[in-house]
Amino acid sequence: MERRTVRGRHRPGRRHPRGQETALRHRRPGPLSCRLLAAALGVSKSTVNTVWQSHNLKPHRVKKFKLSRDPRFLEKLTDVVGLYLNPPQQAIVLCVNEKSQIQALDRTQPGLPIKKGRCGTMTHDYKRSGTTTLFAALELLQEKVIGQCYERHRHQEFLKFLRRLDQEFPGNVPLHLVMDNYGTHRHQRVRRWLKRHPRFVPHFVPTSSSWLNLIERCFGEMTSKRIRCGVFYSVDDLVKAIEEFLQAWNKNPKPFVWSATVDSIVEKLSRCRQALETIKPGCTSPRSRKSKK
Repeated sequence: MERRTVRGRHRPGRRHPRGQETALRHRRPGPLSCRLLAAALGVSKSTVNTVWQSHNLKPHRVKKFKLSRDPRFLEKLTDVVGLYLNPPQQAIVLCVNEKSQIQALDRTQPGLPIKKGRCGTMTHDYKRSGTTTLFAALELLQEKVIGQCYERHRHQEFLKFLRRLDQEFPGNVPLHLVMDNYGTHRHQRVRRWLKRHPRFVPHFVPTSSSWLNLIERCFGEMTSKRIRCGVFYSVDDLVKAIEEFLQAWNKNPKPFVWSATVDSIVEKLSRCRQALETIKPGCTSPRSRKSKK
């Protein structure tokens, strides 16, 4: 059977040639390159790069951020920042949170070690060996971390971790806990336990404001320096690696010094809110709780 083709038409499967302007218009949202913009404007990539550098523009970099819509944002912000800037006397401030669903990943092939002129390698695919959850508390002044891994992250495990904190800090010294609004922290059994132990004073950060909890900085260090680049054949290997990281951290802790004041934070968020409102009005208004019928 003879295969016929029509002149002037492209065969199925081939990409249609497009002009740079058309390609730029149909391009998916994402970082813009110097060459793509230079081709669309008809200038050299060096010209585009010079203009970007003169205005300190970095289109290839994107930071993730979400503005909190908590109705009590200012109240909670003032409370937590006050603990960081002016810690109470004869008391201990603990930043508490859990890092849930940490995956024990094993690569399908062994990676090649680093050598001169070549970086280390790691396969893009992996095998899951299970997960674990790390409950951790960062002591504000000494920057030491108390951590415990559990299979799940329910209120039962959180109560076990609170009992361990009670043992780690014996006596009647008040313990101020900086936590988020996760349901585990507000469970009825947890509330009753806190009432029976009045020296535990909870301080909740606003919603969508995990950046206020300093324990997240420790989680970020652990993820980038130990978990993300590691190979774990089982959950036990992952737990052992986490415990070794915390031990090394506590031997030489590096304090995180909080310097931002409430006024400076509110000023920055006000500018952010104004910019977002011009794009989508009402997107930053405080959320109102729906009444239960």
